Amino acid sequence: MLKIIFQFLLTVFFIWALAYPFIQSDGVVSDQKTTEQPKKIKKKEKPLHNVKLPKFSEFSDVKEKKRAFFDFIRPHVEAENKKILQQRAKLEIARMMLQNDLSLEQKQSKDIVKILKTYGLPTTLDTLTLAHALRRVDVIPKELALMQAANESAWGTSRFARIGLNFFGQWCYSKGCGMVPRRRNSGAAHEVAAFKSVRAAINSYFKNINTHSAYKDLRVIRENLRLEKKQIKATKLTQGLMSYSERGEAYIEELNTMINQNRAYFDE
Repeated sequence: MLKIIFQFLLTVFFIWALAYPFIQSDGVVSDQKTTEQPKKIKKKEKPLHNVKLPKFSEFSDVKEKKRAFFDFIRPHVEAENKKILQQRAKLEIARMMLQNDLSLEQKQSKDIVKILKTYGLPTTLDTLTLAHALRRVDVIPKELALMQAANESAWGTSRFARIGLNFFGQWCYSKGCGMVPRRRNSGAAHEVAAFKSVRAAINSYFKNINTHSAYKDLRVIRENLRLEKKQIKATKLTQGLMSYSERGEAYIEELNTMINQNRAYFDE
């Protein structure tokens, strides 16, 4: 009898020894899944503006997406070109008056000086300065502006377009001026500019193209087209954008292809 009891106790002991690693202090068998760390929820980045943007990423139809994008950007591009044509007209009238030894009116002079300052030019009111100004104060074909916006912002879906209304990939160089690129090289200090309105973003793009030394070639091409009384075509001006992207010639070819492929949408 004692032998049977001893064997029984020995069996219980071995069973307990085998089960012990799986028994918690409360007597419940542990589930290894409960020891896994919960996945961190990615914090949603808040927009740096109050503009209600179309949800371009939700369009399933490519044609509808393109129309929505162009309809959203086009009015701002057209408004900026209209403003520039008005500025240009003032400069042309002033230059013609000076060429004919006519004095400018006080208000006229103030308007011209304001334009010159906007475009980073000397405020000397003479024919040479105004001729230089007319090289800068000129339109950018909407086809070019729209296709650069589409290209740089991935048709309005990029982080920089959604969060900072930056449709043209423009950089800024003071801390806090915009958004820090997630893939910024170590040691780099630039940020991607953020804007409070679409019009401000468009204005900045136009000013960049019309004043930065990197795009002098574009302005010379445009000026020559005017002198030859030819249409200022977007595919002609792209040749002056070699410095806009590190991709250089490939970027220009891509822009020209996009312009030719999307002509049906530009005037809808």
